[in-house]
Amino acid sequence: MKTTKQTPAVPFRIPVPVARVLTVLGAALTVVAPFLPWTWTSAYPGNLTLTGCPGGSQVVTLVCGVAAAVFAAAVLRAPGARRVAPAGAVRALRAAALAALTATWVTVVAIAVTLGGAVNLEPGDWLAGVGVLLLAAGAHALPDDTAPDPRPDRPLARPLEVAVITVVFLAAMSVLAYGITTESAQDFLAFLPAAGFGARALAAAGLTRRITAMNARNRTAVAVAAFAAALVFPFTQTGEQYTAIADNILVFATVALGLNIVVGLVGLLDLGYVAFLGTGAYTAALVSGSTFSTLDVGPWPFWATALLGMAVSLVAGLVIGAPTLRLHGDYLAIVTLGFGEIFRITVNNLDGTSGPLVTGGPNGINSVPNLRLFGFDLGEPHTVLGVQFGRFANYYVLLLAVVALVVFVYARMGDSRIGRAWIALREDEKAATAMGIEGFRYKLLAFGLGASLAGLAGTVMAHLQTNAVPDNYKFADTAPPNSAFLLAAVVLGGMGTVSGPLVGAALLYLIPAKFEFFSKYQMMLFGLALVLMMRFRPEGLVPDRRHQLEFHHEQAARAEARSAAAEANAV
Repeated sequence: MKTTKQTPAVPFRIPVPVARVLTVLGAALTVVAPFLPWTWTSAYPGNLTLTGCPGGSQVVTLVCGVAAAVFAAAVLRAPGARRVAPAGAVRALRAAALAALTATWVTVVAIAVTLGGAVNLEPGDWLAGVGVLLLAAGAHALPDDTAPDPRPDRPLARPLEVAVITVVFLAAMSVLAYGITTESAQDFLAFLPAAGFGARALAAAGLTRRITAMNARNRTAVAVAAFAAALVFPFTQTGEQYTAIADNILVFATVALGLNIVVGLVGLLDLGYVAFLGTGAYTAALVSGSTFSTLDVGPWPFWATALLGMAVSLVAGLVIGAPTLRLHGDYLAIVTLGFGEIFRITVNNLDGTSGPLVTGGPNGINSVPNLRLFGFDLGEPHTVLGVQFGRFANYYVLLLAVVALVVFVYARMGDSRIGRAWIALREDEKAATAMGIEGFRYKLLAFGLGASLAGLAGTVMAHLQTNAVPDNYKFADTAPPNSAFLLAAVVLGGMGTVSGPLVGAALLYLIPAKFEFFSKYQMMLFGLALVLMMRFRPEGLVPDRRHQLEFHHEQAARAEARSAAAEANAV
C-alpha cells in the first residue's frame, strides 16, 4: 500500500505588497486620528474632546505615528528617507508601530474603564485603534532589511555635530518633561511603554549608535548641551508641582551615581548605601540652625555644610569599609545591609530616652531652614529672564550643579588609572591582584568616594525636604530613596555608565509617584519588572559595551558569523 507524503502546512503570511499598503494606511490613520475627538466629556484627563488640537495621550499617539510614517518612508525607499535608518528601517518601523499600538489601546481601554463603558468612545478612538492595528500588522509582515554589517559612520562638520547633539538633548529632555508633567496615571501608563518602544526604534534604526559615536567625539559639547537642556525645564513650568518631582529625581539620581562607583565600576554589592545619604542629611540638619537641632550652632554656609556632610559620610564609609571589604559576594552584601539597618536604628534611638539626645529620635530634626547662596535665599521666589523661580525651581538649579559635579567626578575617575584598576578588580579580582593591584586599597577608596558623594546629596536633601527623619532611610519601601531602589536604579539603568543610573533613577521615582492608585501592588509590580528586565535585558537600559557583550555573547557570535558569511559570498 503506497503512502502519500504530507507536506507541512505553511503558516499564513501577508503578501509584501499588501503589507506595504496596510503600513501606509495604518500610519496615515494613526497620524490623523489624534486630531479628532476621542471622548465626549472632559472628565477624562487630558481633555480629548477637541477637534484639531491633540491633548493628553493623543500627543503620544501622534508622535509615534509620525515616527512610524518616517520609517515607513524609509522602507519604501522615499528620496532621502533612508538616512534616518542606516542600519535598517523595518525593525525600527515595527518598534514604532508597537509604540503607537500600546499608547493608543491603553488609552482606549482606560477611557472605557474610567468613564463606564465603550459607549464613551468617539469615532477618533475607533479610527486610532484600527489604524495602529493595521500599522502593526503591516510592519511585522514586511521582510527584515537589517544590514548585517552597517557601514561606518562618516563624521560631520564639527558645528553640525554640535547642533545635532543639542537638538538630541533638547528632544530627550522634552520626552522626560512630558513624563514628569503627565496629569494622571492613565496618561503616564500610555507614555511609558511608548517611550520604551520608541527608544527601541531608534536603536534598531542605528541612530543610537551614531549619536553615541558623535557624543564620543564631542564630550565637551555633550556636557554643555545636557546641562543647558536640563536647565530649560523650570522655564517651562507655571507651578511648583512638577518641579518638586524633578528635584527629588535629581537627588535620587545623584545618590545612584555615587552607588554606581561601588557597584558599577568595582563590582561591590552594597545594600546599605542609603545610610550615607542619611549621614549627610543629619549632619546638615544639625548645623543648619534649626530650632529642633540639638547642637547650639548657627546656620553654617552651604559650602561648609556640604564639606562637613561629605567628610562625615567619608569617615563613615571608611570605618564601615575597613573591616568589611575583605569579604566577598553575599557576605559583603549582608554586612552592608546590616550597616544600613544599624544606622536607621541608631538615629531612631538617639532621642534622649533610649540614648543621648542627638538626632531627635523618631521625630527627627524638623524645620531645617532654606539654604542661602551668594546672598539669595532659595526659599524665596526670584525672577530669572522674566520667569519667576519658586522654591523648588531654585533648588532644581542647585541640584543640577550637584549632579554636574558628581558626573564630572565619576567620568574623571572612570577614565583614570584608578578607574581602570577598579574595572580590573570587577572583572577578575585574583588576576588584578596578581598583576600588582592592591585590591583592598582601591576598594576602600571607591567605598569612601561613593559615601562622600551620597553625603553631598544628603546635605541638599535635608534643606529641600526641611527635615531629617529615620523613616527616609530604610532598606526597602514603597518609594525611593532606599537601598533597594538605589541598587535597582543602577542595575536597571546600566552598571558602569553615566547616563544609566540617571535614567534608572528617573524611572524608579516616577513609577511609584504616578501609580499611586494601586499602591498596594507597587512592590509586586516592581519585582515583576525586575524579573522581566533580568530575563530580556540584563545589561540595563543604557548598557556598558563590555556588559552587553558578556550578556549577549551568543548573539554577537552569530552576528559575526553572518558578517563573515556575507563577506565570503561577496568574494
